[in-house]
Amino acid sequence: MSGRVAGKRVLVTGAARGMGRSHAVRLAEEGADLILVDICASLPEIEYPLATTEDLDETARLVTELGRRAVSHVVDVRDGAALAAAVDDGVAELGGLDASVANAGVITGGTWDTTTSRQWRTVVDVNLIGTWNTCSAALPHLVEHGGSLINISSVAGLKGSPLHTPYTASKHGVVGMSRALANELAAVNVRVNTVHPTGVETGMRPDTLHGLLHEARADLGPIFQNALPIVMTEARDVSNAVLFLVSDESRHVTGLEFKVDAGVTLR
Repeated sequence: MSGRVAGKRVLVTGAARGMGRSHAVRLAEEGADLILVDICASLPEIEYPLATTEDLDETARLVTELGRRAVSHVVDVRDGAALAAAVDDGVAELGGLDASVANAGVITGGTWDTTTSRQWRTVVDVNLIGTWNTCSAALPHLVEHGGSLINISSVAGLKGSPLHTPYTASKHGVVGMSRALANELAAVNVRVNTVHPTGVETGMRPDTLHGLLHEARADLGPIFQNALPIVMTEARDVSNAVLFLVSDESRHVTGLEFKVDAGVTLR
């Protein structure tokens, strides 16, 4: 078997579409088997539709079409017990776990005075607590032999991105959590890193945020402008960073904030 992650078993959350699907397919291309998790249901506080079971099935099909194994579970990452059970099942079927990609996330748009407490709770619970639940579900299978935790943050985890304050706060929280875990887990050879994409066309697009940036608060638009001459990056560019962090090429890389940001954090 050849490939940069040949034979590795990897958990990916938010795997039904967008970046999650891209990560799964890119890892499969390089020889990994996948545990695929997604909620496959929309949430009332999120104004755009989330993925479906058909989307998750399609991701699994794409993985198996590449000759790799895929175990799929419909699970809400906010439910730690259900997520742990799904991961345990996937590990039993694949024979182990080598890495985890906590990719599931949601975003809302709004000014400080229009963002609701329910939006705050949903975004923080999915993006931050869900990432913790993912790490917690994966770690029992990694501490014996080492491995890699990759937590998908955002450029909003490195700068004060406005008009989606719960998202920015949650993604900063992912960085702090990951730094703490990197220190704690280094002794057992578990590496913990974050990935920070600029905008990616994935369907994760609240119209409220778009409207604010083009109308009421156009003055804040420059904060979101990339230094490189692109509007958005592609999911595969982010997946290439994930691939590196799963692979043994990054065996001495931990505590890294890996920016795939087209220079937006330089501004």
